[in-house]
Amino acid sequence: MSDAPGPLRFFLGAFGEPGHAFPMLALGSQLAARGHEVTYETWSRWRESAQAEGMGFVAAPEYPVFPTQERPLKPYEAVVLATAPTHEAVARARPDVVVHDILTLAPALAGELERVPVATLIPHLHPAGAAAPYASGARPPRTALGRSLWRALARPVDQGLRRGRAELNDTRAQLGLPPVQRLHGGLSERLCIVGTFPQLEYPRDWPTWTHVVGPLIWEPPYHEVKAPAGQQPLVLVAPSTAHDTEHRLLRAALEGLAEEPVRVLATTNRAPLVPPISVPPNARLVEWLSYSRAMPGCALVICHAGHGTMARALACGCPVLAVPHSGDMAENAARADWAGIGVRLPWRLLSPSTLRLAVRRALTQPSLAARARQLAVWASANDGASRAAELVEALALSQRGVRARTR
Repeated sequence: MSDAPGPLRFFLGAFGEPGHAFPMLALGSQLAARGHEVTYETWSRWRESAQAEGMGFVAAPEYPVFPTQERPLKPYEAVVLATAPTHEAVARARPDVVVHDILTLAPALAGELERVPVATLIPHLHPAGAAAPYASGARPPRTALGRSLWRALARPVDQGLRRGRAELNDTRAQLGLPPVQRLHGGLSERLCIVGTFPQLEYPRDWPTWTHVVGPLIWEPPYHEVKAPAGQQPLVLVAPSTAHDTEHRLLRAALEGLAEEPVRVLATTNRAPLVPPISVPPNARLVEWLSYSRAMPGCALVICHAGHGTMARALACGCPVLAVPHSGDMAENAARADWAGIGVRLPWRLLSPSTLRLAVRRALTQPSLAARARQLAVWASANDGASRAAELVEALALSQRGVRARTR
């Protein structure tokens, strides 16, 4: 247990996709291991995982983060609906601090309604630090023309942020909360934890309440999966768990690397594989595997550039071949390229032949592996979940001190 005088109480809330649920599970497991009382609100599929890590569990209302034709609810409409049951859960838990995921505002608003300090966990790159609009995949400009283009983009980006702030303030007004003035109004100004490698963030002056702690890594326990026999470099194909339902990346990798002097270990991540795919002799295809067990023996990880997968690869010292599909993946792939820890292949150019050439390029650049090993050394000395736990403990203790002084 930490040096805190008695257990503290924490309420954690996260979006239910693995890229958001897992980092919060990592934080919650650290806090529970330190002897604190932790309540975790997320999708029901993670109930057993949270309870196995010593946390109480609350099932979160499951609304899509983006509206669909079948479920046309707008994001901030969903926030209003979700805040009422979350507020009840926060009131029951009586936390010292609420920690919410960047995509999950209901716990943050519920914490404000209960007058509890709120911290934000960003389980990926900070969205305010891109060279161009976040998730565009653009590298920082290196010419006068490039810089002028980014300046031209600044106005529409600013307008989008202002529209987002207006929608957030409408939501806050419906809940009886005052408006916010800052553009990224959903991020806490008490404590903002950025769960990525600082080596992937463009240089900037961070606010005093923002801390880049390193990735918060957690995965469900799973047995070891044997790789194909041989001495050739091992390449892991680790597709997204939420995107590419047709397995375009997986199919391109198995076909494109069939005749290459590599061994291929690939997973479907339990997504249906229709139609079936032919697996070449140098490959093994499984439905699931443990990245923490498989990646340390790999020479390269091929992925869609989801932050969780990319961060796990780098923590294991593996360079990446990033083939971004959607969302923030293009941004992650751009940072991998910028930081010198991977090669990126645009989704529109993906084919068996282009992937084969990209793998050859990645495996014949020793600097990529050397840089990835440097990040692995950094990660071994800087555990993101432990540092995040220390920060939220400090926030909770400071609040207890305020309460004690005002009695």
